[in-house]
Amino acid sequence: MEKGKTRARRAKSRHLASLYCLEQNVDQNQRNEESSRLQRLWAPWRESYVTAPKTRSASLECFICSGLAGTDDRANLVVWRRPHATVFLNRFPYNNGHLLVAPQAHKAVLADLTPAENVELMETLSRMVSQLDHLMHPDGYNIGLNLGQVAGAGLPGHLHWHLVPRWNGDTNFMPVLAESKVIVQSLDALYGLLVERLPGAVS
Repeated sequence: MEKGKTRARRAKSRHLASLYCLEQNVDQNQRNEESSRLQRLWAPWRESYVTAPKTRSASLECFICSGLAGTDDRANLVVWRRPHATVFLNRFPYNNGHLLVAPQAHKAVLADLTPAENVELMETLSRMVSQLDHLMHPDGYNIGLNLGQVAGAGLPGHLHWHLVPRWNGDTNFMPVLAESKVIVQSLDALYGLLVERLPGAVS
């Protein structure tokens, strides 16, 4: 009688152990599947931005307001000044033709924009897409606003939209194998082409 109970307990223990092993295998397979779906985007060409020395005063400075306050628009990469909006070339572009569209006024919150600012900002984005279509013939665009530092805004105090032209194949083997990003056009050359086509822009 006692031997029968012992055998039953052992059988139950073996059954529970097999269930535990099965559960662990399922969990591991799920983790492996999730890991295989996770893609990592490496951007070593951004190293010059990441490693550039940054002082406390520089980190607090608004480069948009600083550029607008300056007198050398080409040096400050100010492409177009409008009554309520402005267009900059991105000094550290993700891709050829990377532009920043921002309000003239230093504002960090969408709700603070006036109706006139909202209209002109959206119109400016649309017009810059048309200009880049004509000059660069991209296959598509990434257009977006990072609202707040936690969302990735490098300048959280001054709203700005990123306008990035995209081409089929622009993400290729170069960044992966050679740790290099090919930017085929200089900022100065693009600046000259854009200001020629924008009303009131100063070259």
